[in-house]
Amino acid sequence: MTLIITAATVAIITSGVIRAEARPRPRRASNFEANKSFGLGIMLGAPAGLSGKYFLTKDTALDFGVGAYHRYRFDNAVQVHLDYLLHPVNLVKTPPFHLPLYFGIGGRLLLRQYDNRNDDDVHLGVRIPVGISMDFNNVPIDIFAELAFIADLVVAGDDRFFHDFNGLIGLRYYFE
Repeated sequence: MTLIITAATVAIITSGVIRAEARPRPRRASNFEANKSFGLGIMLGAPAGLSGKYFLTKDTALDFGVGAYHRYRFDNAVQVHLDYLLHPVNLVKTPPFHLPLYFGIGGRLLLRQYDNRNDDDVHLGVRIPVGISMDFNNVPIDIFAELAFIADLVVAGDDRFFHDFNGLIGLRYYFE
């Protein structure tokens, strides 16, 4: 709830200050329709790093991330993920922003290192994200919160099945 209040405050402040190139949305659309194309930004959580999103159609997108992944099970890791996302519905539709729900499926590659061991692990698996995105109408940014289930199907260096969750928040600036 704090994230939504903070994002709404940012939306109100920035909508009056910044004039952006975000395209207008159809007035009568009940489903989400993107008015941006490609954005880059940051994500914080698991992982923390660079986030990007490219809309393929008005309600589908490719989402990617590269970042440091620090968890209690291991010492240092880097995660790369790519997801195909659907944005089927707007949870909130206001003049400053839309709040679409999204979900999808993708993959992740995790390279992890142990400080107390001499071996490293490589994880390759499926990622299933669900999230919300505060997509501003008049400025080229979005703020998002996401939870993704991870099921690593291949774990080189370890013979057991590995599953986990990614939880993250982020902000992206859209160039088109």
